Amino acid sequence: MISTKKFFSDADLPTFTDWQSELAAAVSDVDELYRLLELPAPRDVYAPKQFALRVPHAFIAKMKKGDANDPLLLQVLPSHAERLATDGYSTDPLAENHHNPIKGLLHKYRSRVLLTITGACAVHCRYCFRQHFDYAANQPSSREIDAVIDYINACDDVDEVLLSGGDPLNVNNKRLALWLEKLATIPHVRTVRLHTRLPVVLPNRIDDELLGLFASFPKKLVMVLHINHTNEIDDNLIAKCQALRASGLTLLNQTVLLKGINDDAKTLCALSHALFDAGILPYYLHILDKVAGAAHFDLPIEQAVAIYWQLLENLSGYLVPKLAQELPNQPYKTPVDIHAYRPNPHTAEKI
Repeated sequence: MISTKKFFSDADLPTFTDWQSELAAAVSDVDELYRLLELPAPRDVYAPKQFALRVPHAFIAKMKKGDANDPLLLQVLPSHAERLATDGYSTDPLAENHHNPIKGLLHKYRSRVLLTITGACAVHCRYCFRQHFDYAANQPSSREIDAVIDYINACDDVDEVLLSGGDPLNVNNKRLALWLEKLATIPHVRTVRLHTRLPVVLPNRIDDELLGLFASFPKKLVMVLHINHTNEIDDNLIAKCQALRASGLTLLNQTVLLKGINDDAKTLCALSHALFDAGILPYYLHILDKVAGAAHFDLPIEQAVAIYWQLLENLSGYLVPKLAQELPNQPYKTPVDIHAYRPNPHTAEKI
């Protein structure tokens, strides 16, 4: 069962009239974040000018007060470790710049394309593989949307379109409706998939108008959430997921394996159960993309696989996400060969 324990009381949280005012009030000052979490002021604050701290109050409310090692806090708190140059980590770890035929569209996989409809996110996760992406050059204006639609229309083998960014739910309902209306006219597109973190970090984004927009869309809609730890799932998110499913969406989850946050089988098993209880199917467990500034979150592949074998041993098959990594210039996500790293069963850790 999902824990409904709250680290913040309702009185601790500011009130907002709508999700956009809540988004605008996201915390961007490290000292303020520490004050809200009742932590001692940090001696040496790292405050990057690019990809700075950004976290909504709704996500802060899921963190444990007084805990400097809270797994949600560590996902968003800038660290001096980001400044260390590490061999093998780059600003374009997936070579996306080589699969960008027109503004706002990435075409890496044959049967699907990804649209960067915005460069904005409600939260800045410190391991984000697009933290160095040139969104200014890849965010199509309203006048440029038709060029994107024309490109997809000309690709008969594209049957799925991913709305990404940034976060596609960061745009308002009117703008999102414009994209969906255009995509609905393409006969060979069967599914539209939204990759988003907003229901997790800003649940109020899932408003009645958005739900109505989804319910009226004539094609299949899939939402891939990004949840790394059980503490990200609470009653509010569960209610929003129920509303999304009632509007016809299929809900999946992708998790990134992160050192010091979810790098043990017990944590990941608990996450899979909590996801399923919330009506979300575990989908991918990603090896960290080797993006510059995130090396301190990475794990040796051998350790990742050892954890995965424990998931296989302790979870029903439908609760086990696919262990995969995205490699540059590969036309698919690459399943990790777990047999190449299979641990000794006599020394494997039990949970």
